[in-house]
Amino acid sequence: MRIHINPNDAIPIYKQVIKQLRYLIASGQMRPGDEMPPIRKLAQELLINPNTVARAYRDLEQEGLLQSRQGSGTVVADSGSPLSLEVRREILSERIDALLAEARQLKFTSEEIHVLIDERFAALTPQATRE
Repeated sequence: MRIHINPNDAIPIYKQVIKQLRYLIASGQMRPGDEMPPIRKLAQELLINPNTVARAYRDLEQEGLLQSRQGSGTVVADSGSPLSLEVRREILSERIDALLAEARQLKFTSEEIHVLIDERFAALTPQATRE
């Protein structure tokens, strides 16, 4: 599991952890039943306070993404990813905003961006899906 923390980011660290775990679950990189690292271990890896990881896990549990199992730690909830379309759109929108900001700095027009996105989408879509 790859989580990157930026201590200089304006976003609080626990929210950075939440955001990245949501993405891992929504993208299928973490599946229902997958075990989460113990709080202390993840805190050590990220060089952050264990209370920060505990808060992130607790918030994700309240969202229904994680499930605590007494004596066996925390796992991705069995119910699958309950991320609604709204939450998935929010995740993607943040990435699009970053892309658009960079595209504007590079002086791309809206039309050029659309063409490039369509080209890249086609290149990444399996042939059977496009037919």
